This record gives sequence, C-alpha cells and structure tokens, in this order.
Amino acid sequence: MITFLFFLFFIPLFALVGVYTERKVSAFIQDRLGPMEVGKYGLLQTFADILKLLQKEDIVPLSVDRKLFLYAPLVVYTAVFSGFAVIPLSADLVGSTAQVGVFYLLTFVSLDIIGLLMAGWGSNNKFSLYGAIRSVAQIISYEIPLGLSVLCVTVITQTLNLQEISLQQGILNQSEEKSYLFGLPWIEVTHLGGVFTWNIVRLPTLFFVFIIFFIASLAECNRAPFDLPEAESELVAGFQTEYSGLRWAFLMLAEYGMMLLVSILASILFLGSWNTPLPNLGDFKLAAYTTGTFWGIFWLFLKSFALVFVQMWVRWTYPRLRVDQLMTLSWKYLTPFALILLLICAVWRLLLV
Repeated sequence: MITFLFFLFFIPLFALVGVYTERKVSAFIQDRLGPMEVGKYGLLQTFADILKLLQKEDIVPLSVDRKLFLYAPLVVYTAVFSGFAVIPLSADLVGSTAQVGVFYLLTFVSLDIIGLLMAGWGSNNKFSLYGAIRSVAQIISYEIPLGLSVLCVTVITQTLNLQEISLQQGILNQSEEKSYLFGLPWIEVTHLGGVFTWNIVRLPTLFFVFIIFFIASLAECNRAPFDLPEAESELVAGFQTEYSGLRWAFLMLAEYGMMLLVSILASILFLGSWNTPLPNLGDFKLAAYTTGTFWGIFWLFLKSFALVFVQMWVRWTYPRLRVDQLMTLSWKYLTPFALILLLICAVWRLLLV
C-alpha cells in the first residue's frame, strides 16, 4: 500500500520535473537557453503549462468513436501505472510480492498498445490511425528483443521475483545463488557487494544484453530515434492529434511514466536495483554503511534518473529512423543477437550447476 501511494503521487511529480529537465537538456545540446521567462531560469514554466491544460476545453470531435476516444488515455495511463505495483523500492519496501513479477510487469507494459490503438482508431483521423498502426507494429516488434533480454537475466538468477533479483545483487543475498565476477567461478564476490555483484558484471554477455534492453525500451516508450508513432513532421502528432486538455496530459503523463518504469526495470535487472554501488573493502564496510530503507530508495532512483537522462540525451542527439530502418534493427539485428546471448546465458548456467 505504501508503494502504491508513493508512486501515485510521485509519477505526476516526476512528469512535472521531467518535462522541465528535458527542455533544459535539449536546450543545452542545441546550444540555446530553453525556458527562461516564467520564474527564475524558467522553473515555473511546467506549472504554467499545467494551469493552461486545466483551463483548456476538452474538445471531442463529432466524427470520433466517442467511447474509444474518451477511454483511450485512461487505458494507456492505467496500463503504465499498474506496472509499478511490483517494483521493490528497498529491502523493506517491496510492493507486491508476486513470484512472477517480471511477467506481470511485461504484461501490463504491453497493454498500452490497446490504448494507443483505441486512440488512433477512435479519433477517425488518418494521421492518428497511421500513428497508432505504427505504434502497434513498433511495440510488438521490439517486445521480442526486450522479452529475450529479460529472459537472459531470469535464466541467470533463476527467479521471476523482482525482489529476489534485487537481493542477489547485494550484500543481503541469503539465497544459494552466489555472485561471480565476470562469470569466473573462482572469483566469488558475494561478500563484497557493491558494483561487483551487479548483474551487468555477473556475466560479460549481460552487458550486451543491457544494451539490447535499453534500445528496445526506447522503442517501447516511443522515444526518439524511435518516435515514428508521434512523428510531428509527418503525422502532426500521431495517435494523439485530436486530443486536448487533460486527456492529452494523461497521454504525456503515461509517456514519462513509461520512461521511469523501464528505467527502474533496467536498474533492477542489470544495475543492482536498490543496492549500493559501494563495495565492502577490508575494514571499510562501505556497502554495509550505505544499505537501508532510505539508502535503497536513493540508489534505485539515482540509477533510474541517470537512465532517464540518457534517454533524453539520445532523443536530442540522434535523428529519427525510417520505418524500414526501425524494423530492420529489430528483426535482423536485435532479435538474433538476443537469441544468441540467451543461448550463451543458458549454457553458462548449465556449466555453473
């Protein structure tokens, strides 16, 4: 219940800060100032935008499919928000203790496809429909390498419980699963904790799995260079063309919520989750000193915010891919590489046993 209330209030706050941060990051990359007029350094610009959205009329075009059009933003937001139910914040704040937490999260993340298709079809607009079709094709394609990359981690950790995956990457590991640096069975680092026990260094191939996961998560979020469903230069605004006011705000809130969700999932699966990056070195018990409830929340969100920053960095650095390039990257490169890495992880797991 505590975790639910935490994310209920945190996601809107994150979206508020995230919009401002992205504007400033994009301005820095493009050598300009960004928001500067409303408040000092433009700090109140996003608050002004929220007030504007609250005052905007909720326009529903006459020719739309009214039910699909009205409920689509809620379906998208609910699907994204439901994914946070199984997120562990620390050793004590676990959220749902579902033993199949990984499958639950991936399932609900996939449900936003339904909302996007509802928005595009229900809008009765060619731009919206084209954007929705692009989005469905893109997300279904990139869910395959995304799912395979997650499966690599579950093969190594032998669990679908996100909290157990987290515990295996720190000094609180009480399971039979030991941590070995770079997969070498004679270098056990379970007692050290810190960055040495993170999954990304547990096996060399997991570093490349992490890269595939991150690229696929960008496509899941419809973020550039995979923002074809929204491509303003081609489709005005894609599946959300006809939306205004609060309904448009819900779609944007879902986008930033998805950014945070996939970043937290990446942190849990590869970057030690809520565990500290500082190891125990001799008499310096750095991992022990920086492990606890509040430390866990701090480390988890520090890693997640760093990944969100990289997502923003990528968006304002690389140009948008063409549709054929988008599909080629998924089916000809990411999926075969993910299958090969999954085979390597399975063989290594068998040899370890």
